[in-house]
Amino acid sequence: YNLIIPEDNILRKINEMIDFSFIYDELITKYCPDNGRGAIDPLRMFKYLLLKVIYDLSDVDVVERSRYDMSFKYFLNMAPEEDVINPSSLTKFRKQRLKDINLLDLLIGKTVEIALEKGIIKCKSIIVDSTHTKARYNQKSQREILIEYSKKLRKSVYEIDESVKKEFPAKVNNGILEDEIKYCEKLISVVENNKIISQYPKVKEKINLLKELIEDDLEMLDHMNDKDAKVGHKTADTSFFGYKTHIALTEERIITAATITSGEKHDGKQLEDLVEKSRKNGIEVNEVIGDAAYSEKGNIEYAKEENITLISK
Repeated sequence: YNLIIPEDNILRKINEMIDFSFIYDELITKYCPDNGRGAIDPLRMFKYLLLKVIYDLSDVDVVERSRYDMSFKYFLNMAPEEDVINPSSLTKFRKQRLKDINLLDLLIGKTVEIALEKGIIKCKSIIVDSTHTKARYNQKSQREILIEYSKKLRKSVYEIDESVKKEFPAKVNNGILEDEIKYCEKLISVVENNKIISQYPKVKEKINLLKELIEDDLEMLDHMNDKDAKVGHKTADTSFFGYKTHIALTEERIITAATITSGEKHDGKQLEDLVEKSRKNGIEVNEVIGDAAYSEKGNIEYAKEENITLISK
């Protein structure tokens, strides 16, 4: 691997920089130590998920690529001749093993730890702000994701043979998620029936990714009415349905803490939590910089008690 994986390869850099053994500690309660057959290494499974995100691949395709891509095998700590896992094992790990783990805080904490070790973070200030996040199970947003990925599939087909277009089903535009799922299933069926086009790698990857999205959406349809999401306002005239992600970051743009609240919560109320989480992750906080939302009385008193300079209009 030292001979064939370049030193500037992103996966090699990640492997050399990060000790992933913390995954064992976090998932120890998810596995039985003395019953059943031996589990697939959870560290490898977690790395598979990183590859999925980095390269935007389905479970099926990320596993298939690890069969022949030497940089993937190196990243996953596999021998070149080693066989790959069954994609269904990755699907199960993704949906069940990581359930109930506070992955956001865990990964932010590890990121800050590495940044401190490498001397990237030098300032003692954090910047705080929030951004709105639409509810994941809002029909419109899920439908838009399907539209986006079905468009990618059609585009990859057109690049090979545009005449197939006349065989595609008529698009739906009624705003209903279930109808969009049916359209995507028909589209996949048409493409798969074309034995030549469906074997092109760029088409095959798009089919598998769209299939995975459909499967996840069907599984989540029971949760479409998200009871935790609330209506929030960015201005007096604009609103959104969903959540707020409150973030603290250093001047080097390293995120040090994040909290998720329903959309109607006030930004200023999260300041103390963001400071405490940043400190827990090893950040020395002398200054907090934020907009006018963070200048309420409680925050001013908290800043004085903690000997922090609060810079807020």
